Amino acid sequence: MLPGGHPLLFRDSATAVAAECHSGALFFRLTEQFVHVHGHKPSSSEVRSWERSIPVLANALNDAGLGQVEMLLEYGLPLNSKRADAVLAGVHPRTGLPSYVVVELKQWSSAEPDDDDPSLCRIDAYARAVLNPVNQVRGYCEYLISFNGALAEHPERVSGAAYLHNATEFGVSGLFEAEQDERGRLFIGARRGEFIDFLRTKLGAESGASAADELVDGKVGPSKQLMAVAAREVREREQFVLLDEQQVAYRKVLNAVRRAKQSDHKEVVVVTGGPGTGKSVIALSLLGELYRQGVTALHATGSNSFTTTMRKVAGARKREVQELFKYFNSFMTAERNSLDVLICDEAHRMRETSANRYTSAANRTGKAQIEELIDAARVPVFLLDEHQVVRPGEMGTVAQIEAAAAKKGLRCEVVPLDSQFRCGGSDAYLRWVVRLLGLEPGGPVTWEPDGKMQLLLADSPQEMEAFLDGRRSQNYSARMSAGYCWKWTKKVPPGQALPADVVIGEWERPWNVYGDRAVSGAPPAALWATDPAGFGQVGCVYTAQGFEYDWSGVIIGPDLVWRGDGWIIDRTASKDPIFKKSTPEADVARLIRNTYKVLLTRGMIGTVVYSADPETREKLRELAGAEARARQPEMVAAPALSTGSGPRG
Repeated sequence: MLPGGHPLLFRDSATAVAAECHSGALFFRLTEQFVHVHGHKPSSSEVRSWERSIPVLANALNDAGLGQVEMLLEYGLPLNSKRADAVLAGVHPRTGLPSYVVVELKQWSSAEPDDDDPSLCRIDAYARAVLNPVNQVRGYCEYLISFNGALAEHPERVSGAAYLHNATEFGVSGLFEAEQDERGRLFIGARRGEFIDFLRTKLGAESGASAADELVDGKVGPSKQLMAVAAREVREREQFVLLDEQQVAYRKVLNAVRRAKQSDHKEVVVVTGGPGTGKSVIALSLLGELYRQGVTALHATGSNSFTTTMRKVAGARKREVQELFKYFNSFMTAERNSLDVLICDEAHRMRETSANRYTSAANRTGKAQIEELIDAARVPVFLLDEHQVVRPGEMGTVAQIEAAAAKKGLRCEVVPLDSQFRCGGSDAYLRWVVRLLGLEPGGPVTWEPDGKMQLLLADSPQEMEAFLDGRRSQNYSARMSAGYCWKWTKKVPPGQALPADVVIGEWERPWNVYGDRAVSGAPPAALWATDPAGFGQVGCVYTAQGFEYDWSGVIIGPDLVWRGDGWIIDRTASKDPIFKKSTPEADVARLIRNTYKVLLTRGMIGTVVYSADPETREKLRELAGAEARARQPEMVAAPALSTGSGPRG
């Protein structure tokens, strides 16, 4: 990382880079810097691509008479893990103003467009289609304009080029089918002169050092243009009306933003509530309103599924809007108070630290993630449910946030959300669940139907699945989920079906897909809860958390069984790799109970429960009340569909 904390590996003039390439010193320096920034060695293919591509670019600049242009190599995009191969910084030959060219270097000698989509292409080295380099470099240009203050006001200063320096006309002619513009131009080695001419139209012979300084020092945060687009996107999608304490939470944040602006101070807002109290609705409403006001704000979560879905919901029509949704560990190198507002959704998923095994020594500050998030914005907002901590190392509680704020001398306001919109709006059902699992004192109580939520018991997983499938045929959404008590095959060879890991007697079904690609028609993990094709796989807590569907089937595994007059937690029955030998019993017990709390509160209309253990099934029959016992799942008539509900998963 270079001075100023910017994640790029190396910076110097094209003349100096060419000399360092020639001596061989550059690749040692890049490797050394890579280890410093990323905490592990670059792969041999990465080093090979530096050795083969960087000299080609440096030589092209020198042959163009542009030896004083600055080359910023492996330039890290702000608040993102992606890196551009090179950003060239110089002076525009016509205007005399700073000018930047983002360059994507490829060693490909041949590639062809994907049959279905010219923005994708296929090359022999990869099994799957990859982005056409023109689209790739255009994306980097647009992202930089959206998140670097030096470019936000001057988008015309940025151009993009993909240079396939080994390619012949014959090898890649099909790639030229992709649309080209100022931010995405394609050049090939066979016509090197065209690339040199292009560079001369964008960069002059003068030193690019001060233009490079301006870029590296640019303030990081969403640009006004991006926020204007997002305001339209998010607000157009607002089908939500905020009620009562939701409205209170929303107003509290806006008031805190106003105070922070007027008196140049910071304060923390915590919004706490159980499942379905509308925390994410508040988050999206705030984003739309803040962007409309021109206030710089980002949304962050600690969950891949959740962030992916938020991106899909809010940015379905505008890809750049998706970039406003980040992860908690995106703010390790963020400048203090660089944002006005940071909305931390699902904040119970914060971790002790953002560092992982790939984190560089330079970034291993020992700083708590909660502090990084508080430091990043003038008004950090945390939305959380303390009963949803399901992994060791997750630590988002109100007390911890209050303590972190107090340590920094900051005011911290807590807004509780009581009424909820999940589980049919049934507070009684939520109370029944937390009492059942011993998450609140007093012991389990018998369920008394309240007309809002239906609770049913199944005698077998087959019965549960058949019932849920029947609901789907009536246009309701339904999913099955289970405790993490069966091994989960995470690597599935291409072309093979998902293995049926969850086995109960004769019944066997696969876990949801692990990872971000569909497998044999089953959706990627992040879309399991929302894509109709998710039915038929069993959801794990990490996939189900944060989502809801009309009908929820929950399989309680052998890690939670009723014996005599209480629950027994059997950690040996858990296959969750998160639990290590060193995880204390009390933590395992709390996290397993919280897991079932999450699973039992996903349903909007009803929940069907099945336990793999006979004694536990008997206890659940006793606690589920007469109605659930008398009405076996397959005999229950679903209530009439409300008007306006279209086909659902």
